[in-house]
Amino acid sequence: MSSILRKLQGGNLEVFKFGTYILFPIGWMYYFGTNLDDRFTIQGFWPTAEQSHKIPLEKEEIDRELNRMRMNDAIRRERRQREAEAEAELQLAQARAQMEGSASAE
Repeated sequence: MSSILRKLQGGNLEVFKFGTYILFPIGWMYYFGTNLDDRFTIQGFWPTAEQSHKIPLEKEEIDRELNRMRMNDAIRRERRQREAEAEAELQLAQARAQMEGSASAE
C-alpha cells in the first residue's frame, strides 16, 4: 500500500485525479443511462393507450367533444352560482342575527 502511495506523488497524483474526475461521471452516466426500461420501471405508472385521451380528428368527433366540454362548463358554472347564492344567504342571515343581537343588547 505504501509503495502505491509513494508512486502517487507529483505528476502521477495529478494524472490519477484527472482520470478519476473524467471516469467517475462517465461511469455514473453509463450506469444510469443503460437498460432504463428494466431498471427503473414501475408497472402502471404511465397510462395505457386505452386510458389516455384520444384526440378527435373528424369534424363530428370535434363537435361532440366541444359539446361535452361546454356541458361540463355549464354544469360547473351552475354549481358555482348555487354555492355563491347559498353563501350570500348565509352571510345575510348572519348579518341579520348580528344586527338583532346588537339591537337587543342596547
